[in-house]
Amino acid sequence: MDIKHLQYFIEVSNFKSFSKAADYLFITQPTISKMIKNLETELGVTLFDRSRKQLSLTDAGRIILEQAKLIDKAFNNLETELDNLLELKKGKIRIGLPPIFDAHFFLKVVGLFHETYPGITFQLVEDGSKRIEEDVENGLLDVGVIVLPTKNELFNYFAFMEEDLRLLLPPSHSLASKNEVNLAELAEESFILFNKDFVMNDRIIMSCKQAGFTPHIISESSQWSFIEEMVASNLGVSLLPESICRHLKQHVQTVKVANPSIRWKLALIWSKEHYLSYAAKEWLQFFQEQYTDTN
Repeated sequence: MDIKHLQYFIEVSNFKSFSKAADYLFITQPTISKMIKNLETELGVTLFDRSRKQLSLTDAGRIILEQAKLIDKAFNNLETELDNLLELKKGKIRIGLPPIFDAHFFLKVVGLFHETYPGITFQLVEDGSKRIEEDVENGLLDVGVIVLPTKNELFNYFAFMEEDLRLLLPPSHSLASKNEVNLAELAEESFILFNKDFVMNDRIIMSCKQAGFTPHIISESSQWSFIEEMVASNLGVSLLPESICRHLKQHVQTVKVANPSIRWKLALIWSKEHYLSYAAKEWLQFFQEQYTDTN
């Protein structure tokens, strides 16, 4: 039995589809179907019920899936240990990043680290803080950038950025000429926010409720550039971090928000439970040293 047979079986189980698993693994559907069939023949059991519209596991398939995941995890740990023995001559660090912060400094540090360890590659995944926390907790990411607070019982963290959110308006808006806007003045506005995978969404809604109203949300997105375009098109108002606002174009206006102001604090998190590769540990130490040296 080849480890790839079990890994392919796991992916087919995850996607509940041979074709989707094949696309994800960059192989053909006949190849993955043949491998699963060979695995069934070798084990002497049927792993999937193919009679239904959606592929599902048999009783034997569910039992074998549990063991396959344990074997795959052990195999991945073995690969990680071998990377350690190679003294960072090769390896990969998986990092989750929210698409709503100015990553200039972060990516500069990634570049400096790569110069020092050219054999280390980075997998950068953009997502909201909630999803990033889930992926770090489940071992799908080594490190993630999230909005604090986080789950201290699950994660170690290093805070590295704190800033206010600013109100984003079309230049023609009646509030666009003001130096400061009380949050309560936005009670009748239509809001364009990030989607529910983003902690910022919760932070804004909670702050509005503290100011005495529930925001009327007309649209949600996962991209700040799209939110900018919607605001510029007079579809509503939004709130974005100061660092992002510095990159906005001239067809929108930003204003300070008060009573209350809305702050967010970013941090790197990593799991207290999962094994952290030597490359990831070295990256965390490298990042913290670079941040300390520049602040």
